[in-house]
Amino acid sequence: MNYPEWIWHNGKIKPWAEATTHVMSHALHYGSSVFEGIRCYQTHNGPAIFRLTDHNRRLYASAKIYDMPVPYTLEQINAACREVITANNNTTDYLRPVAYRGLGGFGLSAETPVDVAVATWKMGQYLGASVLEQGIDACVSSWQRFAPNTIPAGAKAGGNYLSGQLVAREARRLGFGEGIALASTGLLSEGAGENLFLVFDGALHTTPVSAALLNGITRNTIIALARDNGIEVIERDLPREYLYLCDELFMCGTAAEITPIRSVDGRQVGAGKPGPVTKQLQALFFGLFDGSTRDKYGWLEPV
Repeated sequence: MNYPEWIWHNGKIKPWAEATTHVMSHALHYGSSVFEGIRCYQTHNGPAIFRLTDHNRRLYASAKIYDMPVPYTLEQINAACREVITANNNTTDYLRPVAYRGLGGFGLSAETPVDVAVATWKMGQYLGASVLEQGIDACVSSWQRFAPNTIPAGAKAGGNYLSGQLVAREARRLGFGEGIALASTGLLSEGAGENLFLVFDGALHTTPVSAALLNGITRNTIIALARDNGIEVIERDLPREYLYLCDELFMCGTAAEITPIRSVDGRQVGAGKPGPVTKQLQALFFGLFDGSTRDKYGWLEPV
């Protein structure tokens, strides 16, 4: 990891090494943090942050679920994202805004200050080189997602990602590129940190937000792009075996972007390579940044 020079922390830009927190901070012990992952792309109109405001609105929604008052406005966090990219002189960065309960009282319900940081660093293809073109081999994890009314899957909270760590690390240990989790119902949920799309007869099928998954912004982007271009999108409960029977399969997320899956549990998916619908959606998505896809929704927010 090559760390950048600067980070935004509690209202100001400071050297990366100075953005510290105490070892007794609430978030370290209880997972009380919320965060976002956002990409900045070099576009045909200069560097732009993809769906910056939508991401940071979700940051505030996650904080609301956990009764965590963020001491900055949405506009201030948006400005901080732009400021830290400019400070590091990078235009193709990954951004990580995070709000967390810092040092204060002890105990689960203790009142503590809420600290906020925005980091940025270089990120290539999250699941490995060439995966966008070649796809990955995935497996269904032995670990399930949390049941309804236990941990809110709709919050992008640090503690939620303990589940994702179990799924991802098991997959790596077994030699797979990524893991896929089932919900407590035994039906499909999502990847370790990505949403799922299956293709049957040219139509996109994806699991609903009730399937213990985060309602991803990339997921929402793909649904919008697909429908705008005549591809049917169906949100529905899906059984595990449909992973083996679909024509195409891919994961999506800010980090993973649109990553094809060529096999699951050693069973080939479709032709065993990215299919035509997956390739079309990749072209539409990445076309937002080179201008070949019109940004009709104003998703590109200039640095």
